[in-house]
Amino acid sequence: MDRNSIDWQGPMPAVITPFDDDGAIDETAMKENIDRMFEHGATGVLIGGCTGEFWALSFDERCRLLEIGVEHVAGRGTVLGGTGAVTAEETIRLSKAAEAAGCDGALVLPPYFIRLSDDEVFEHFRTVDAEVSIPIVLYNIPGNAINAIGPELALKLAKLEQVVAIKESSGDWNNFYSTLLAVHRHIRVFCGPSSIFGVPAHAAGADGFIDCFPNLWLPGGLDLWHVAAAGHSAEAQALQIVGRRLTDLFTSGGRSLYPATKAAMTALGFKAGDPRPPLQPLSGDALHGLTQGLAELNIL
Repeated sequence: MDRNSIDWQGPMPAVITPFDDDGAIDETAMKENIDRMFEHGATGVLIGGCTGEFWALSFDERCRLLEIGVEHVAGRGTVLGGTGAVTAEETIRLSKAAEAAGCDGALVLPPYFIRLSDDEVFEHFRTVDAEVSIPIVLYNIPGNAINAIGPELALKLAKLEQVVAIKESSGDWNNFYSTLLAVHRHIRVFCGPSSIFGVPAHAAGADGFIDCFPNLWLPGGLDLWHVAAAGHSAEAQALQIVGRRLTDLFTSGGRSLYPATKAAMTALGFKAGDPRPPLQPLSGDALHGLTQGLAELNIL
């Protein structure tokens, strides 16, 4: 397989996992959010990624989440399932579950917490690749996973049989662009932090965006791609400024990205629920600052 084995492109939001008052997956809210994404121009969705709080879900919950996503998307676009885990064995089990559920691809990040060499990261992916038949999207998010996929490693991994794309979420433009130049002929490249540099990423040749902000920033978070693709540069730059300010708002003043995303959705009247521990819902000054900032950006 390679980039030509798939036709994935455009904005494919990384959707949240909504929880009800008892802390269980809120399947109705999940479906409502998926509907909003497609109604506003999504070309697909990522289920159970970092934004989906995969680390706080049991194995069975992760599998059920993938089933919900595939069943409700019902052919409207691409469905990627987050299947990353510390061990290759669990990653393989989850990737096979994603395939059984009907996902189009599996998003796999390097093993996390323990620092690994590039050779060890490669061996992890090689082991997974040899045991699954679903297309694999590499996931570079060193801020969370500790272990990075740099351009050289990305090119080596791109030659594995099942690898068709990479979600580059380092947040480092130099790494993103170097990776794109290294692998774009072989696999598709999706920009993770499109809120920060999605417009230049599109101009450089990115195949699409996989970001969390469309969960709450609609239609802007999806128009960021569509407007840039249509060549409306002034409008695209204006949207990029909003995205940059949203990113700063969600990661300052005692706030972090995932609780802030859910708090913003709640403020907008969308069902999101609280994040699962150890994450805590926003309150006090952090929550007030978030809602004030959303109002200033004309989102709330």
